[in-house]
Formats: sequence, C-alpha cells, structure tokens
Amino acid sequence: MAEITPVLTRHIVEGNPPLDLAGYRAVGGYESLRVAVETMSPDEVREVVKESNLRGRGGAGFPTGVKWGFVPQGPDSPRPKYIIANGDEMEPGTFKDRLLIHGNPHQLIEAMIIAAWALQADVGYIFLRPEYEAGAHLLESAIEEAHAAGLLGDNVLESRWSFELHAHISAGRYICGEETALMNALEGRRPNPRSRPPYPAIAGLWGKPTIVQNIETLVCLPHIVANGAGWFRHLGLTEDSGTKLYCVSGMVEHPGNYELPIGVTLRELIYEHCGGMRDGRDFKAALPGGASTMFMSPDELDTPLDFTNLEKAGNRLGTAGVIVVDQDTSIVGMVLNLMHFFAQESCGWCTPCREGLPWIEDLLRDLVEGRGRKGDSRLLGHEMRMIGPNSFCALALGAEGPLLSALEKFPEEFEAYVTNVPDPTASIEAAPATVTEVGS
Repeated sequence: MAEITPVLTRHIVEGNPPLDLAGYRAVGGYESLRVAVETMSPDEVREVVKESNLRGRGGAGFPTGVKWGFVPQGPDSPRPKYIIANGDEMEPGTFKDRLLIHGNPHQLIEAMIIAAWALQADVGYIFLRPEYEAGAHLLESAIEEAHAAGLLGDNVLESRWSFELHAHISAGRYICGEETALMNALEGRRPNPRSRPPYPAIAGLWGKPTIVQNIETLVCLPHIVANGAGWFRHLGLTEDSGTKLYCVSGMVEHPGNYELPIGVTLRELIYEHCGGMRDGRDFKAALPGGASTMFMSPDELDTPLDFTNLEKAGNRLGTAGVIVVDQDTSIVGMVLNLMHFFAQESCGWCTPCREGLPWIEDLLRDLVEGRGRKGDSRLLGHEMRMIGPNSFCALALGAEGPLLSALEKFPEEFEAYVTNVPDPTASIEAAPATVTEVGS
C-alpha cells in the first residue's frame, strides 16, 4: 500500500468546523505567504512552482509553472491582472474542491495570495458553483479575517503590493468550468467559450492578463513554498509530482475523497483504500477522471492513476473523479445517463454539440428502451467521432470519451439491445477511413 502523506487535507477533520484565522496560524498557516512575500521575489516563486512540476488538477493537467510564464511581467505590463480559482466543480464524480473549501478555507486564501504575488496580480476571484453557497459564506468570513489582519488589501505584509480577493457564486452550468466561459460568466455575459488566441494569460478577464487555476492546484502552493520543489516532486510514486485527491464514487465499500501520492494504481485505490467492491461483487470498469474520461477495464487495474501513465494508455487523469462500476451495472445505461448530462449541459454555441449530443442521447435511449437496430453501435461510433472534433470547445470531446471507450471495450453490451430490424448504416462502411478516424 502506498504510504499516505496527507498534505492538502492535513488539518481537515470530518465533523470539525474549519479553522479560523487564529487556528490556521497556530498550525503554521500564512507562514508560507510570509516567506514568499518577505524573502522571495515573484520571479523566484514562479520558478519554484515550475521546478515542482505541479500540473493542473482541474482536468487538463497543464504544467502550472509553464502556464504562469505566459503572463506579461514588468512595469509596462497591462493592469489590472487577475487570478481566478475555478471552483465550478460540475464534472460528474468530482467533489474534492468542496472538501477543500469547507475543510480549510484559509488554506485556499493563502494559496490565492501566493499565486497573486508570483504573478503580480491585483484582483482575485474564487468562482463557485451555485450549490456551494455554504462554502461561499465560509470563504467570505475567512476573507474578512485575512483582510483585517493585513493579509489582503493595500500594502500586503508591508510589501507595497496590494491584492483584493472576492468569492463569486456562479449562476451555474457545466460549461462554466471551461476557463474562457468562466470569464464570460464573471463579466456578466452568456458563458460561451471564447475563441483562442488570444489566450487568457495575455487577454482574459475584461481583456487583461488572467490565470485560471483549479482549487486543488492552488492549495498545493503554500506547501511547495514551505518545503521546496524537490520535496513536492518526491511525494509522487511516478514521474508526476505531489499528492492527489482521488474522488471515488460508485460500487465500492467506502466511497469518498482519498489524498494519496499521485500514481497509486486503480487496484490499490479500490481494494486497499476503498475497502474493495461493494458486497464482494466483481469489478467491471471505472472512469478514472470523471465523466469525460475513458473506461478502464479489469486488465487495466494495475495502471498508475497519474497524468503520464494514463496518457500513455490513451486515457486522462482529468479531475481524478474515479467512478467504479460492478458486474451488475449496465454500461449502456450508464453511458446513456452521461450523454443525457452532456446534452443538457451543452451551451448551445455550436451546432455539432448542440444538435449532435441530443441525437446521440436519443439513439442510446432507443437501444435501452427496445428500439435498437442492427448497426446502431456502428452509427453511434461514427457520429460521435464527427461531433467531438468539430465542436467549438472540448465539451463534446469529453462526451466522446466514455461512449467510444464503452463501444470498444464492451461491444457485446450494445449488441445485446439490438433487435432484428435491418441495418440503417450499411452505407457508412463505404465512407473514407480518414473520416471515421477523426479524433481517435
């Protein structure tokens, strides 16, 4: 079993209220901020984050230090600059950021100020899904405490640098987790994704340099500053760095959040940390990173759950929202449920996603409700490969993951729903191979 090294959740105790400012300071809180502001230049903070190999925990896994390097610096750089914590957290199977907000709000605030110092940002927003109203109240109270203590506002820690921080409750929708749609929502506009370039680091919120990071990514910062880049790299079991919050749901004995060294295998996560499969049933499959990732089958149980190894396996870590499926779960029914979610959460900005995902949902529903026809599986795969790559943003590509992997790994389950109605897709076989391979 991987050694458990709680870092982000060290001071989060189930059933206990979160630490106030005095309590957080008593366990070393805001000491990393003091070190960063009083003993390190912004350049030095950015460099240690880059050396730590911290990768974004919100889904894409992009190296944080590299991302920060795109923000213009110097006296002539545009102002104001913004830092945004993405707490939209509407990826099915993902519930880690809520734990971090409710369990230790001051840790997030300290992390935001450190990031702002490194980027020389002027204003920060913590963007929350509307259901996180209780978390918003906790953050607002903690922000007030930090402001009164001179940790926010004008002349932070007598540095002659000022930073304002606000909690923002969103109107909702899955698409708000996409960083450019999030910025549109913050500006009070319809949350459609933006065309890129320009990228947010150059022209983001209100046209100014902006960095958007997932909450879990940000709360790593105080620990990296306190302990160094090498320490953070060595926490991982593979070439990836740090610990990871794995959100486990589905058919396991003990679902929940597990902070473990990144790179723990799926087998160890399920059978050693989650108590095995519920009621002793057999493992059938799992989505490793939320609803927008690909199914893992029993022969992949020993795959490390990290960015690098899952990418090599043709999958993604995503948010590490691990959804576990047992022998009695219908893969087709599960995929139908996911396609219903993606179809209703499409922002409607582009035709392939807006029209295509409901069509995919309808075709799956026909299968499940006894109206399936021979060739429907082929039709599903063909059309999904056309929808994802031709959509404006990655929402439809995310929907593509579970469906195409289910068709590949569990074809017999789709065929079991098929009736003896003639094949309506015979002409598809004549289509050029380059068409059917788009996005594969």
